Amino acid sequence: MASETPQDDAPAVLPDDPVAAQVRELVARARAAQRIAEGYDQSRVDELVLAAGWAIMEPARNRELAELAVRDTGIGEVEDKVRKNHRKTLGLLRDLKDVRSVGVIAEDPARGLVEIARPVGVVCAVTPSTNPAATPANKILNALKGRNAVIVAPSPKGWSTCARLVEHVHVQLERIGAPADLVQVLPAPMTKRVTAEAMRQCDLVVATGSQANVRAAYASGTPAFGVGAGNVSAIVDASADPERAADRIVRSKTFDNATSCSSENSVVLVDAIRTKMLAALQARGAVLLDDALKASLAALMWPDGHLSAAVIGQSAGAIARRAAVASDGALRERWQSIAARSPRILMVEESGFGAQRPYSGEKLSPVLAVYRAADFDEAAETVRRIYAFQGAGHSVGLHSTVPEHAMRLGLTLPVARVIVDQAHCIATGGSFDNGLPFSLSMGCGTWGRNNFSDNLNWRHFVNVTRISRPIPERVPTEHEIFGAFLERYGAR
Repeated sequence: MASETPQDDAPAVLPDDPVAAQVRELVARARAAQRIAEGYDQSRVDELVLAAGWAIMEPARNRELAELAVRDTGIGEVEDKVRKNHRKTLGLLRDLKDVRSVGVIAEDPARGLVEIARPVGVVCAVTPSTNPAATPANKILNALKGRNAVIVAPSPKGWSTCARLVEHVHVQLERIGAPADLVQVLPAPMTKRVTAEAMRQCDLVVATGSQANVRAAYASGTPAFGVGAGNVSAIVDASADPERAADRIVRSKTFDNATSCSSENSVVLVDAIRTKMLAALQARGAVLLDDALKASLAALMWPDGHLSAAVIGQSAGAIARRAAVASDGALRERWQSIAARSPRILMVEESGFGAQRPYSGEKLSPVLAVYRAADFDEAAETVRRIYAFQGAGHSVGLHSTVPEHAMRLGLTLPVARVIVDQAHCIATGGSFDNGLPFSLSMGCGTWGRNNFSDNLNWRHFVNVTRISRPIPERVPTEHEIFGAFLERYGAR
């Protein structure tokens, strides 16, 4: 997920630097609190998690955080952030309920193994401006479930929201007699140096944000989980119901003004359904731009080759109004006409891939690239080429009634998730009607240069100690191992 956070290209910090001393004091407090939490039993840990969850779930606090997020970042929509804060936190609490994370968590008598969950220590949680409350809350709950302390490193724009969330968490922790220093936030002003130092001094880094931030986490010298770039594409094949597919795509692409790394950035329409799909999307408020408007929009979105903050997390109507201001003559009038229609999505037809075709990349706004394909095979190849530029490892959407198509994508595309017949940005991070873990951080595997391909969850916040006891010995014969191989190829 592309987003500004403070540690991009962060310089090294000397051990006696004031920044290092400041962070060292926070980490020392976190370690003292974590030692207390490490003595908690499962019941106490679960109470701790619920207390922190209620800090954001309580309706008045949820709304306050959503309003603060939009006010200070200028990104997204308040009502959608309220829903996101609620659903993602409630869903994670559902996932964590009744899960054992203290002491013995698994036993396998046949193999003589016992698994014991242990804390990782102090977690540095790097979070983006696109989700300044929901993402910190998600990481805080997972960290506490593992009896860890957590220090949040928010983006500069998201600091005020995150700091307010942590204040609410402290009140709830104090209500149950737990140390407030289990959850801390780096002090303002947020800088690259302070975040880099926090990553260096903590025991684990979990980084969500731009790829520069993820690389900084990996280079910090501290074990790290980082997520890959978003740039989701969705295929609509000939078997799909265009009305239902359009409903899902519009719902996903417009949610929180497409700030999610899981929002569709392109759709690939098979020719047999293309006309009906375009009509269905347009009936739901999507506007298809011609070449002149497409070029005009590109100039607004990528004025210097990089995605402009002027469009990130803005509504389609706001983008159209800004395009009108940036245009002259007939183009200005056309953009004003589009803005007056209150568009929900701006669509552009695209056929190319790569840096010279920026519409093929992540746009973090309700702007959607539309590709065409003769058939399903060509559609899958189109997605492969998009992901060769950006988005490998994340996920792909599929609208289809052919089960084999989902399986083929899962076996051949470089993706960690195939999301079938769902509103993609809502489903990818876990939903109440699918089995994926609730998360706002999606690992993209080695395709996305990540070291994991799961939805980030509580298991990533614990170490596991294994007790091994002797079991009856069973040594296979050479024939059991090599028999079929030698019969086929000989014993040379």
